[in-house]
Amino acid sequence: MKRETAQVPFGYEPPVRTVKGVLVFYDSFDSGDIEELEQELAAALETARQRSFTKLVLYPLHEETLRRMTKTPAAPYHKREKTLIAWKQGFGSSLVTLESWEGRRKKYTPFEAAVRHLEEIYGGPLFLYVTPEMANRLAGYDAFKEAIKRIRLILSAAPEAPHPNLEQFRSRWDVAGEALADPEERYNRH
Repeated sequence: MKRETAQVPFGYEPPVRTVKGVLVFYDSFDSGDIEELEQELAAALETARQRSFTKLVLYPLHEETLRRMTKTPAAPYHKREKTLIAWKQGFGSSLVTLESWEGRRKKYTPFEAAVRHLEEIYGGPLFLYVTPEMANRLAGYDAFKEAIKRIRLILSAAPEAPHPNLEQFRSRWDVAGEALADPEERYNRH
């Protein structure tokens, strides 16, 4: 193989490596209180800005997916989507994107299929922003052990009683409000 040499000026230092990725807010967005939902969205947006993500993708789950996950009824998908669209337009940030794949599918979407779709569309590295309850639900799936190897989780708060699978992969998730000693540490942890 032919080698290529490059000349650089004296004192040249390579630019600092910045790892950017996509933060996906994976949630039902079915909060009865609009102000509470707006606070959750603002916290996710703040996390995306602090950690220099290229995009914040809002990924609302279809009511069939929620029915299988939580066993409780949820508001119709189109109503939750309209709320998110209104928040996004009112906020006016180009950083925020709304992913409506589950709305077009109109049926149950397994977690691993959603992760695969997000990887195909947005590339990597892929980070999921989830609540502690959602993280525990996802950790209960068989596909979690394979999916967590390809993604990282950012939890909105520390879980009170983490699922054993979540505890097993502690190096693959952190809490949004916790500051790491070294910002590069979160990318270098195994």
